[in-house]
Amino acid sequence: MKRRRVLALAGGVVAAAGCLGQENTGPGGPPETESESDGVPDSDGDAACGKTAVPRTLSQHDPHPEYDKTTVTVLTPAGAERDSVTAAIADTSSLRYTGLSDTESLPFDRGMLFVYNSGGERTYVMRDMDFGLDIIFVDENREITTIHHAPEPGPDENGENQTYSGYGQYVLEVNIDWTTANCVVEGDVLEFELPDD
Repeated sequence: MKRRRVLALAGGVVAAAGCLGQENTGPGGPPETESESDGVPDSDGDAACGKTAVPRTLSQHDPHPEYDKTTVTVLTPAGAERDSVTAAIADTSSLRYTGLSDTESLPFDRGMLFVYNSGGERTYVMRDMDFGLDIIFVDENREITTIHHAPEPGPDENGENQTYSGYGQYVLEVNIDWTTANCVVEGDVLEFELPDD
């Protein structure tokens, strides 16, 4: 299985996240899929976003049964709901270090929410990932500061040179192009509850 590491750079301290986790067991059957192509206007009313058909792998199993979960809903600055995912919570150094490295695929309605004690500049690396991600950096006020579309490394690449940086106290990882399909943009706000909220 491929592995990935995520480096967090905050105040000169480097913490690794993303590999050396336990093997993930797959589902009992093939995933259900469907295509999404309905155009949802973004906050400026642009109906062009979300018109690209994006394959959706829907949840038939929990890819991260050992993690606490939360529903992460993305809202426009005006409070309109864009979409939501069920996210595994990576809120310890050990869980952040494992990250999605042991996940072979991710249903379209799932993600992982990385939680830090405070905001900071962080860099994520797509080292040996099995699939592409949208990497969403979110500040202390839960506002999206940066969105990166990080493709899966090529067959002869290990992803070492694929680095994605941003400022945040939280980082949400979802399937690549999830933000495009749902018209999610910088300035949108995440709504979620953590176990200690």
